[in-house]
Amino acid sequence: MSTLMLIRSDQMNTLKIGLLLLMAALTGCGVTAPHRNAGFADLDGLSMWDVDATVSLSIGPTLLHLASHSIEDDPQARALMRQLDGVRVKAYEIEDDPLAVAEDLGEINARLNADGWQQVILVREEGETTYVLMKMVDDKIAGLTVLTADKSEVVFVNVMGELQPEMLADTMAALDVPAPPVDV
Repeated sequence: MSTLMLIRSDQMNTLKIGLLLLMAALTGCGVTAPHRNAGFADLDGLSMWDVDATVSLSIGPTLLHLASHSIEDDPQARALMRQLDGVRVKAYEIEDDPLAVAEDLGEINARLNADGWQQVILVREEGETTYVLMKMVDDKIAGLTVLTADKSEVVFVNVMGELQPEMLADTMAALDVPAPPVDV
């Protein structure tokens, strides 16, 4: 007699309901970063002739909230994780023409600016280019995107959620990144 036949019908119904709930949770956009979020950045635009994808990661609010439970020693980091709606990371190796990739990166930055993103930092030094952009919605930071490339690699990071400026300031200070000048 198979194991499945040993399960009573009431247990089978409970198992079916549990599987349906699990499937609903996994397909309900809580596992991957939501495309409809105001802080979602369209990061497409690199020529696939010039790059080879090495990492593509998309984490949604359900997984971020679960991960926040494992952070016990840093209440600020735990609070930040709970405020996030999604995190996306894409990394590419440059296979062919770094200049063409740099041009693509500039075009992606321009398109994001046209979509309402504000460039807050631009760093160009020693063959590296980094853009940091913010998306503001109702005077709140809805998203943060970093586009960075050197001669061998391109990395995109898109963080979605209601981000608190003071939390970003602490992170920038911890990374020893100077704050951008503020117009008075």
